[in-house]
Amino acid sequence: MSRTYKATGINLKTQVLGESDKIVTILTPEFGLIRAVAPGARKHNSSLGGRSGMFVVNELLIAKGRSLDKITQAQTLKTYPGLAKDLGKLAGGQYLAEIVLCQALSEQPQEELYELFNEHLHRLEALSSANASGVLAHLAHGVFHLLALAGVTPQVQVCCLSGHTLKPNFTDPNWQVGFSIPAGGMVCLEAWERLRREGKKERGIQRNSSFSPSPNHPIIPSPPKPGSQTVVVHRQEIPVISSRLGAMELALLQHLSQPEIMQIDGARDHDWLSIEQILRQYAQYQLGRPIRSATLIDSYFAANHDATV
Repeated sequence: MSRTYKATGINLKTQVLGESDKIVTILTPEFGLIRAVAPGARKHNSSLGGRSGMFVVNELLIAKGRSLDKITQAQTLKTYPGLAKDLGKLAGGQYLAEIVLCQALSEQPQEELYELFNEHLHRLEALSSANASGVLAHLAHGVFHLLALAGVTPQVQVCCLSGHTLKPNFTDPNWQVGFSIPAGGMVCLEAWERLRREGKKERGIQRNSSFSPSPNHPIIPSPPKPGSQTVVVHRQEIPVISSRLGAMELALLQHLSQPEIMQIDGARDHDWLSIEQILRQYAQYQLGRPIRSATLIDSYFAANHDATV
């Protein structure tokens, strides 16, 4: 069997190794995630220096190793220089890369994930640098699509409790709908309140009908009769409401399932910030870990808000 193989991949993460090397984590359509050493990549005149940077797409020749493979040749096919020139775009790219790192598998083809990630990096890079809310919109779009590819997209079109279709009500300024992370998506607040009242009523009946047996006359449960059936009653759990959304926020969330981002009249930076926060909490719940790059998004948009106020 050959000790070398070819692959095309995009760099997702780099780590320092020794005095001059790097360990590069690469997403490839052919083999999924690969961790390989880029020897001498930190040297000033190394040919692998720029080719081992973040978001660089290379055609690679890799030699198999005992613990880590080694990059022997790299030919750059594509870079995303526009991301490095804008802190918001760079933070958005790193944010998406973190999710991809959690989802990608090793030694298995990952063509869909590879294409989707590159597509959303291209969209981020193509944005106008003055369009701060556009970064949030495209970031939310990318997160939603990555969750959908993993099969854990939140339910945003129908209520998780009733199954009824949800439509944002723009005529009522106080209209709201709930989002429940444990339930997996949107919750109609009327259905949630009704379920909560029924739960309180049942608990009240149970308290009124219960009594404590005396020590001298304990209650001993009767054994089931032969041939009898035990009836198990399943009560619908009351989901925790993680956040409450207005009509515009619901409309934006529902729009994220579309292939392209379109302008929605009336959408503000605040609305997109709310959508990003909701998707961040949901993604972290599904991934079982925090998204560290999200702090860069917080810092960037806090500074951007202060500069424009």
